[in-house]
Amino acid sequence: MEVFKYKKPLSLMAKSKRFGILSIVLVLLSLGLILTKGFNYGIDFAGGTLVQVQYEGKAPIKKIREAISKDKHYESATVTFFGSDKEVVIRTKTSSQALGEDVSDTVHELLADTGKFEIRRVDMVGAKVGSELREKGLMSLLLAIIGILIYVSFRFEWRFAVASVMALVHDVTIAMGAVVLFNIEVNLDTLAALLTILGYSLNDTIIVFDRIREGIRTIKNPDLGAIIDESVTRTLSRTTLTSLTTFFVVFTLWMFGGEIIHGFGFTLLVGIIVGTYSSIFVASPILMWLGFSVSGFREKEAAKLKREKEKEKMRAMYENGTI
Repeated sequence: MEVFKYKKPLSLMAKSKRFGILSIVLVLLSLGLILTKGFNYGIDFAGGTLVQVQYEGKAPIKKIREAISKDKHYESATVTFFGSDKEVVIRTKTSSQALGEDVSDTVHELLADTGKFEIRRVDMVGAKVGSELREKGLMSLLLAIIGILIYVSFRFEWRFAVASVMALVHDVTIAMGAVVLFNIEVNLDTLAALLTILGYSLNDTIIVFDRIREGIRTIKNPDLGAIIDESVTRTLSRTTLTSLTTFFVVFTLWMFGGEIIHGFGFTLLVGIIVGTYSSIFVASPILMWLGFSVSGFREKEAAKLKREKEKEKMRAMYENGTI
């Protein structure tokens, strides 16, 4: 199915410098936000205790804050609405050891005069465990990127690998910048979304690169920019359809999935938009800026084909008993 019908290729590479400047600005802004404002770490990474409370009617958040502050362990706790005005979340950085194992009972006693409610969830993570999870989360991202670099190097060529990894770093950095900008809580779900972005963006980039490699073999024009323009134009319908269908699914998940997966859905939405953009306007121009040689690639392909034919000829001669 083709969404776009074209008579001639789109001149995408002619505007590559503009897209490059836009990408650099977005990455620098994202890094600036990460370094200055920092992440809003959730219980998973920062450690502490989270208690989710649901009331029959509207939660009296002022009374809850007053009642909670009576206990010295909850003096610095934050109380916020969670999804609706009937539910609140109580967060404190106090360690689980200091609070003890009867957190649910303690909260019940403190909130006894605030109305009818039920405690729906209690999460406790130690500070040491949170620190270990942060380190392992960062390590998982780095290992994923290294693995992708090795895989693409074997499947294509080192310039393709470098271009794809640079596009992935671009996507993840901008996604993290958006997370910081909109104060999205960083937890294990957000980390899962970032890893999903790596896979989604790589899939898009590989498909575009595969079509570029095919174009180098079949298109007679020796100019790499022209080959990329025609190859990307051919994949535009497929990329648009895939991105739109994925976007609408994730958007529905973000809108109606509830507060628990709000951060996951938001991060994925940003990743889908940025990943689609980078596979066309970031990865392909980088390939060109790295000095990929069309003639050199064709010479290698011709030499490879010649070797294969010689092997086939030798095998046929051996089977016929002529050698």
